[in-house]
Amino acid sequence: MAAPFRIVFILYPRLTQLDFTGPYEVLARMPGAEIIIASKDGGELVTEMGLTFANLRALADVDRADMIMVPGGPGQTQAMQDPQFMSEVKRLGEGAAYVTSVCTGSLILAAAGLLKGKRAGSHWAYRELLAPFGAIPDDARVVRDGNAITGGGVTAGIDIALTIVADLAGEDVAKMIQLAIEYAPAPPFNSGRPELAEEKTVAAVRQLFSAFAQQRREAIDAYVSGAN
Repeated sequence: MAAPFRIVFILYPRLTQLDFTGPYEVLARMPGAEIIIASKDGGELVTEMGLTFANLRALADVDRADMIMVPGGPGQTQAMQDPQFMSEVKRLGEGAAYVTSVCTGSLILAAAGLLKGKRAGSHWAYRELLAPFGAIPDDARVVRDGNAITGGGVTAGIDIALTIVADLAGEDVAKMIQLAIEYAPAPPFNSGRPELAEEKTVAAVRQLFSAFAQQRREAIDAYVSGAN
């Protein structure tokens, strides 16, 4: 890995903050990493749960990236429908050595044409929505296909980032970072994936997501139809 290795986190309103801050905590500790945090307009941005991130760069002012990282979140649909935002994602992604995402951030990569023909992951409730963009949905927590590294929802971002560090800086560095942040998951319930959770829990979460999931499907169908 040539230093500095420029990693551009591409943010947008109503993202899920842990999709961003989890990988950021890992990747910012990687030796030789240059971290740029950017959004379409720069300045301030409000997340899904109301946190505000400030002093962001404008995407148009970022000339290049060695790697882009796109988090997921409810705002993904609106971001995908913004031509200026998507143009910047495509520009930076096409010039990057790696395109990476967490959760539904992969839908943005896919909409930008960066995952066509590649296996890709996403949050389990929306994974099948990768297919209309020509990506191949994969249920693994971390999915690597060529220069694309994607994966599951929210907490998977830490696993994705550690995988990236191991690839770029070696397993020893990744293991040191994992120990430094004391990342040793031991959840109180074995309920973190639909195939492990109780049926009633899966049903309740699907119901919670149902209205938004339908909106997201309709938006993606319209986007794909408009692009063809």
